[in-house]
Amino acid sequence: MTSFPTPFLWGAAAAPHQIEGNNVNSDWWLYEQRMPHLGLSGDAVDSYHRYAEDMRLLADAGLTAYRFGIEWARVEPLPGEFSRAELAHYRRMIDTAIGAGLTPVVTLHHFTSPRWFVEEGGWHGDTAIRRFTDYVTRVTGILDGVEWICTINEPNMLALMVLMARAINPGAVPAFDTPTVQRGEGGIVIPRPTLEIGHRLVDAHHAARAVLKERTSANVGWTVANLGLWAKPENAEYLPAELYAREDLYLEGARGDDFIGVQSYSTQEIDAGGMVPAAPSPDNTLTGAAYRPDALGITVRHAVAVTGAPVLVTENGIATADDERRIAYTTGALHGLRAAIADGVDVRGYLHWSALDNFEWGHWEPTFGLIAVDRDDFTRHPKPSLAWLGGIARGNGANLSDSKASIQP
Repeated sequence: MTSFPTPFLWGAAAAPHQIEGNNVNSDWWLYEQRMPHLGLSGDAVDSYHRYAEDMRLLADAGLTAYRFGIEWARVEPLPGEFSRAELAHYRRMIDTAIGAGLTPVVTLHHFTSPRWFVEEGGWHGDTAIRRFTDYVTRVTGILDGVEWICTINEPNMLALMVLMARAINPGAVPAFDTPTVQRGEGGIVIPRPTLEIGHRLVDAHHAARAVLKERTSANVGWTVANLGLWAKPENAEYLPAELYAREDLYLEGARGDDFIGVQSYSTQEIDAGGMVPAAPSPDNTLTGAAYRPDALGITVRHAVAVTGAPVLVTENGIATADDERRIAYTTGALHGLRAAIADGVDVRGYLHWSALDNFEWGHWEPTFGLIAVDRDDFTRHPKPSLAWLGGIARGNGANLSDSKASIQP
């Protein structure tokens, strides 16, 4: 039986807006107030104040890494005005993770931007790349000892989300129709992002990468939503264009990176109309995605084929209220990952999404977490899946069940 490499990161992931609470200077906070179909993040799960407890729960379970983000809207609440207090806060988070025995994997942009950035034109604006690199440059001052840095989370999803900027300042961005934007975990049907904004985000990543490589010793990359796109034979002609616009443009942008962050949940069929909704099924997840634990093995192979970079699985999980199903799904996903490693794919770690049940970009119902949270008093309630994954981590995967989970739950 092929084992996982040594060393290998075993951990969980989170995003600042989804867990911190009261991110009042961000664009997403304003979207929530102005777009009634979105739920409110509010206090979220108050991880801004309770991060040490969250990290301790992960470390005590046996995990060795924690992916968390630095919130640009907190660090630079006004253009060119950087908060020393917020920079010190995120430095304390880094120190706390290291002190707990967790390797910090730090994301510098996880979907949210300062409100002023969007009002200035956002990622479409002439100042976008300069503003982002100025922020990254300032943040490098607190990144000593950080070994893994993600510049931008899921730029292929961000390329869609930036169109929501019209809710703040319609004149600041091109007059595209604003889609209903949701996370693309498999079965959710989302429009195709424009190539224009895709190329702009690639340029921003490269500019940030140059700063980080000059000023830190970290491994630098970005994460991509790996969708596991496929088509039936009669629709094969439609797949290349969809694959390029939705994924490969961003994977090609990772060539030369130290790693590619693979974020995988399910697979997605393509036909002449674009994404095909997952067929209704009781097996579908709470996001409507098909239950496909095999997606991880499929997507890491594709990511490596396009980028040539080592893989860090920065997100993989399932939206379910049934924790036994979460364990079954993750078992299947890890079998697929181990098979890819056996075939020579260079994989450096596995980070589960998510550490905590959290705010899922407009709603609270899809629960991905290894830890449940009482949103009235913020009490943390570790699920059996946390202890299970921690046990897998302690054995570096050698104790992964030999009975492979199938595509079915």
